[in-house]
This record gives sequence, C-alpha cells and structure tokens, in this order.
Amino acid sequence: WLSITLRSLHLVGIVLAAIAIFGNSPYRVVAFASMLITGLGLYGIELWSHHQHWRELAGAFTLLKLLLVLVIILMPNYSAGMFWFLLISSSLISHAPKSFRHKRLFG
Repeated sequence: WLSITLRSLHLVGIVLAAIAIFGNSPYRVVAFASMLITGLGLYGIELWSHHQHWRELAGAFTLLKLLLVLVIILMPNYSAGMFWFLLISSSLISHAPKSFRHKRLFG
C-alpha cells in the first residue's frame, strides 16, 4: 500500500506542477517538492526490492528524472520544457518492453 500511496501522491504533484507551470498557482514549490519527495520514496522502494535497479535503464532514468525535477525547482525558467520532457519520456520508458526497461547499463 505504501507504493500505491506514493504513486497517487506523485500524480497529485504532477497535476499541481502542470497547473503551476501552465496556469497560475501558488503551489509551485509544493508541487515540485511533492514530485521530488514521492519520487525518491518510490525509487527507494524499488532499490529495496531490487538492489540492482540503479544499474538498469529504468533505474538510471529515474535518477535522471529526480535530478531534472531538482533543476526545475532551482531554474524555473526551464520548467515548461523540462515538464514535457519528463512527462513524455517517463511514459515511453515505463511502457517500453520489460527487456528494454531492465537492460543493464552499468556493471
């Protein structure tokens, strides 16, 4: 249930981030902080259950996504482009065949 709860809260953060970027919302920091915190939590769960996750494409990509969310927080001028990149690339990677997602990149 922890993973499901974190995924749901992560989606809330994504929606709030979209509103903050493309609308007018005072919740910008909350949106991106919730994306970052829940993303770290989900990554931690993945590493706990699959210790080699960071060596695979999906795990390495997750680290990149977390870094880009941090960049969005620190450099808001790039937030719209980064948001679309994160949204589309996340969808592509998460729906790619298992053999692609779990391809080992390191070691």
